[in-house]
Amino acid sequence: MIEVARRGGHLLVRPRHPDTEFRAGYAGTPTYLPTPGWRLEARFLPFDEPRDVTVGAAVEGLQHVYAAPGELEFATDGQIFRLTAFNGYVPGTLLVLLTDATSGVTTYAANRSLTVPAPDADGRTTLDFTRAVNLPCAYTDYATCPLPPAENRLPILVEAGEKTPLSRITVTL
Repeated sequence: MIEVARRGGHLLVRPRHPDTEFRAGYAGTPTYLPTPGWRLEARFLPFDEPRDVTVGAAVEGLQHVYAAPGELEFATDGQIFRLTAFNGYVPGTLLVLLTDATSGVTTYAANRSLTVPAPDADGRTTLDFTRAVNLPCAYTDYATCPLPPAENRLPILVEAGEKTPLSRITVTL
């Protein structure tokens, strides 16, 4: 199987081998136990016009540009936060790239992502952090994952979703 992707205005080709030794022997990705307290109501705050947001990448010198239709505002522990939301992969959904105070401790340091259901007519949706997942760069040095924008680096512990993978493929020279 081959994947074609566009990164930083360039096309790249990735071969995929589903029966590789790494995949066959992979023991899984640990997760936090699901906690209802990490399913938080959020309010979608649309921008007047979608904004192109440039973010860094797991690969030095590469940048990603995503269309951001607005922000998601939510509250936890008496604090209010806003996350820049990008258009999701499924029409109507939103995508959030984030880090938090667990990043580099119990979760992958560079990023996690969260798919958010389409907001209702009043702009309400749910941030279900128990569904925060690692991007491919958590599993291999060969991935070109986007990094979250600065405003999506939460200063709180989000002890929900996927943790740091048990193993990864690293570049060896």
